Amino acid sequence: MTTRRGAVEALGVAWRAAPAVLAGYLAATVLGGVVPVLVAWLTKLVLDRIGPAAAGELLVLAGALAVSGVLLVVVAQAAKYLQLELGRRIGLLTRDRLYTATGRLGGLARLEDPAFQDRLRMAQQHSRNGPSAVVDGVLGAAQSALTLLGFLATLATLNWLMAVVAVVAGGPALIVELRLSRRRAEVMQGITPAERREFFYADLLTSLEAAKEARLFGLGPLFRRRMLTELSAADAERRALDRREFAAQGMLGVLSAVVAGGGLVWAIFAARDGRLTIGDVVVFVAAVAGVQAALGMIVDKLATAHNALLLFGHYHAVTRAEPDLGESAQPVAVEPLERGIEFRDVWFRYSDSHPWVLQGVDLFIPFGQSVALVGHNGAGKSTLVKLLCRFYDPTRGAVLWDGVDLRDLSLAELRRRISAVFQDFMCYELSARENIELGDVDGADDLGDDRRDAVALAAKRAGIHDLLDGLPRGYRTLLSRIFIDEEDKANPETGVLLSGGQWQRVALARAFLRDARDLLILDEPASGLDAEAEHAIHTELTAHRAGRTSVLISHRLGSVRDADRIAVLVDGRVAELGTHHELIEAGGTYARLFQLQASGYESRAGAAK
Repeated sequence: MTTRRGAVEALGVAWRAAPAVLAGYLAATVLGGVVPVLVAWLTKLVLDRIGPAAAGELLVLAGALAVSGVLLVVVAQAAKYLQLELGRRIGLLTRDRLYTATGRLGGLARLEDPAFQDRLRMAQQHSRNGPSAVVDGVLGAAQSALTLLGFLATLATLNWLMAVVAVVAGGPALIVELRLSRRRAEVMQGITPAERREFFYADLLTSLEAAKEARLFGLGPLFRRRMLTELSAADAERRALDRREFAAQGMLGVLSAVVAGGGLVWAIFAARDGRLTIGDVVVFVAAVAGVQAALGMIVDKLATAHNALLLFGHYHAVTRAEPDLGESAQPVAVEPLERGIEFRDVWFRYSDSHPWVLQGVDLFIPFGQSVALVGHNGAGKSTLVKLLCRFYDPTRGAVLWDGVDLRDLSLAELRRRISAVFQDFMCYELSARENIELGDVDGADDLGDDRRDAVALAAKRAGIHDLLDGLPRGYRTLLSRIFIDEEDKANPETGVLLSGGQWQRVALARAFLRDARDLLILDEPASGLDAEAEHAIHTELTAHRAGRTSVLISHRLGSVRDADRIAVLVDGRVAELGTHHELIEAGGTYARLFQLQASGYESRAGAAK
C-alpha cells in the first residue's frame, strides 16, 4: 500500500508539473504498446498471402505494414521527447518544493544533523529524477502490458500451453527484480555517508579556499587517499550488488532461453507436419519473443519504479519535515522595538547529549542602547546571538521582544527587524553590487539599479567604496575566479578576488544597507582588519549605533569599551554586567582580561622604543 500510495503521489507530481505533456506521453505509451502487435499480425498476413493473394490485396497489406512501421518509429521518438520534457518539468517543480521546504525549516538544528544531511543529499539526488522514473516505470509497464496481452492472445491462438508457460516463466523474474530493487535502494542509502565524505575530500582537493593550506602543508596525498578510501568502500557495496544481480539475471536469462528454445522446436516440427504455415511460424516466433520481451520490460520497469519510489521517499521526508522551530498558528505581529529585549532565565544546549551552553542567563538589552558580550571562547556569546535571531529556541526560559516571547512572534517578521554581521560571514560568488544588495532583498529576485546610491553609501560607510568603484567593471565586477561573468564572456579575466579584510568590509556594507532595523548584531565585525582599518570601522560603528539597539561581540575589549553596557559571560552565565568603568573598578574577569590585552599592547610599545 505504501508503494501504491507513493506511485499515486509521484504521478500527481507529474500531472501538476505538466498535465498536457503527461497526457501526450500516455497516448504515445498506448500506441507504443499496440503497434508492435499490429506489425506482427500484418507480417503474418503478408507472408501467408504472397502466393495466392491478389496483387491489390497484397499491396494494401504491404502498405499497412509500411505505415505501421513508420508509426512505430514516430511514436517511439515522440515518447522519448515527451519523456525528457516531462522530466525537465518535474525537475523544476520538485526542486522548487525541496528548497522551499528546507527554507521553511527556519532554524539550524536540522542542518547540523548528519542524519538529516544524508537524507537531504538523497532527496537532492532523486527529487528530479524520482517522479520521472516512477512515471516512466508505470507507463512503461503499462505499455509492455498492452504488448504482452496482444502477443499472448496471438500465442494462445497457436499454442495455449506455450502462452501459459511464457507467463509463468515471468513470475520468478518479477520477484527477483523487486527484491533487487529494494537491495539497490538499501545500498544507495547505506553508501550516502561515504559518498558525502568522498565529495568533501574531492572538494578540498579542488577548491580555492583549501588550496593554500593543502599545497603548503602537503595535504593533497592525504586527502586523495581518504577520498579513494571512501570511494573504495562505496564501490565495494556496489560490487557486491552487481555480483548479486549478475547471478540472478544469469539464471533468469537461462530460463528465458529454455522457454524460447522449446517453443521454437515445437513450431518447427508443427510446420513440418503442416499444422502451421510459414506466416504462423513467423508470428509464433515473434509472439514468443514479444511475450518474453514484454514480460522482461514489465519486470524491469516495475523494478525501476519500485527503486525510484524507495529513494523518492527521502524527498517526501524532507519536504514534509516539520519545521525545527515551532510557530504559533496565530503569531503576534512584531511591533517596532520600544522597551527592549530580555533573556529571562535562559538555558540552552544543542541536544540532550550535549552539555549546557547557557545556564540561567538573565540579561536585558534596553531599546536604543548598545550591549557588548565578552568572554572566553565557548562562554555562550554566539549562542546568545543564535537565540536572538531565533535560529534556535531556548531549552528552558524565554527570549522576550518588548515582553512578548519570540516563539509567539512571526518568524519572518522578526528577522526582517534584525540586521547582523556574523563572524562567519558569507563571500558570495556574485558581483560586488549584488554582494551588498543581498543585505536588503526580503526574498525579491530583482536586484536592480534603483538602489545604486544606497549601495554606494553603505560601501562608503564600510570603507570599501573606493576599492569596489575602482574594479575593472566597478560594482558590476564579479567577486569570483570560479565563474565567468555572463555579461563579459569575451574577457573572463575581469573577475576579482578580495582579501579577507576586504570581504569583511563588504559584509559590513551588507549590514549597513539593511539600515532601518530595530536590532543590529555585530559578531566580531572587525576581526580581519588591520589596526587602522579596525579603528575606522569601530568609529563608524560607534556613530552608527548611537541611539540604536545593538549587540556587539568582540574579543578585542578596546572596541567594546564605549558600549552602554557590557555583559561578561563565564561558563554560560552572566557573571558581570556594567559599563567599562564600572567593570574595571569591580576588578573581576573583565578587568583582568582588559589588563591582559592592554599590557600586551604596552609591552610591544615599550619594545618598539
